[in-house]
Amino acid sequence: METVYEESEIPKGSSGVWSLAWPTIITNLLFASSSIIAIKVVGGLGQDAVAATITGQRISFILQAVLMGILSGTTALMARHWGAKEPEESSKYLAQTIQLTLTFSIVFSGLLWLYAEPFVAFLGLKGQALTMSVIYLKYLAPFLPLLAIGLSITTGFRSIGDVKTPLIISVIMNIIGVVSMIILTHGYYGFNNYGAYGAAIGNGISFFCGALLSLIAWRSNKVKTKYSPLFIIDIPRIRNIFHVGLPAAAEQAVFQLGINAFLIIVAQYGTTAYAAYGIGIQILAFSFVIGFGFSMAGASLVGQHMGAEDNHQAKRSAWSGMRLSILFMTIFGVFIILFAEQIVRFLINDAEVIRLTVIFIWIMGSLQPLMAIEFSLGGALRGAGDTKSPLLITLTCLLLIRVLLAIIFLYLNADIVFIFATLIADYSVKAYLYVRTFRSEKWMESLDIKANH
Repeated sequence: METVYEESEIPKGSSGVWSLAWPTIITNLLFASSSIIAIKVVGGLGQDAVAATITGQRISFILQAVLMGILSGTTALMARHWGAKEPEESSKYLAQTIQLTLTFSIVFSGLLWLYAEPFVAFLGLKGQALTMSVIYLKYLAPFLPLLAIGLSITTGFRSIGDVKTPLIISVIMNIIGVVSMIILTHGYYGFNNYGAYGAAIGNGISFFCGALLSLIAWRSNKVKTKYSPLFIIDIPRIRNIFHVGLPAAAEQAVFQLGINAFLIIVAQYGTTAYAAYGIGIQILAFSFVIGFGFSMAGASLVGQHMGAEDNHQAKRSAWSGMRLSILFMTIFGVFIILFAEQIVRFLINDAEVIRLTVIFIWIMGSLQPLMAIEFSLGGALRGAGDTKSPLLITLTCLLLIRVLLAIIFLYLNADIVFIFATLIADYSVKAYLYVRTFRSEKWMESLDIKANH
């Protein structure tokens, strides 16, 4: 099937941003819902089961985050070539990306299997929570390379504006994953009762379906980007992916380092505080996926317009994405602030966990406009090939502000609420730095890889 390119295929303005953002938002809302359902499914099994599930999800997020760093390079390059009317180049970059992410995820999974216990202990968990988390991770680890395959292909689709194929794949894989999770956790229909570990296996089945459906869609040549052989090593293109993607991968590594350092600090306050933070993050995942939808839309449009040498539309798309992101994330923030207690009570019935989670949600709900700026302008910068600025901003705000302040409060034996409140300083400075960086327009010169490479 021949790929037909028309310049009018590149969406423009707010309507263009929205046309790419909404399917991605729904796709990621499905993933967030699956994570929430996992906590609900194991919630009746006690705090230790919840802690194990949260830890397993945390590991999946770490892998996804680092992979998305690498995929930032792919997004910028595929979008740039698509905008420059070179769709064959986009396909070749996707094939090389799958090689990279699959290799990385296999190594990651092997290390996780071998060193699950010291890793979980490093997070600060103890006793039964530690034991259950280790077993949970060993069930989950073999499936993580499948997550990498599906994530790589669907991100490639989105980078050139195909957002509906990933949505269809997501609907199918999440339905299958949730049903599998419920059945295996409780042993319905004659299946073994795996308890909390059924959630891990259910996630794994979901990853398998996602990888399989993504490969089938790409191989069919019925999507925008044509299939390109997976087993041809192309050093120049791999070098280009690393050139753009490594700073973004480093950013995600720093981010995960900072988040886990923060998680360790929270864990010093006990399993109750740890569970409250984890549940709060899962609820806020709905906000994150709204932001990610606009981040991905901005990255795709900025990259495509710059490939078409239309910098004006690139800037317009970024600012439009920021405004829409602020609008929708603020609405979400107001909603979770108003209904925080009811939402948390639906997930768990421990009074102290509920109290702390509600406080955390109030803080994070008020920060939604600032988080929207990070998501939208961060995505625009990465789509333009400027992956170094987000790295520097993350280093400054996460490590030197959030984590450092949290360490100081921990040393002073401050209440856990003060630890949660460090996020206010983090996101306030971060939003300012992103706006200032984007206004400088230096990002327009970031990608020095020519479109015909």
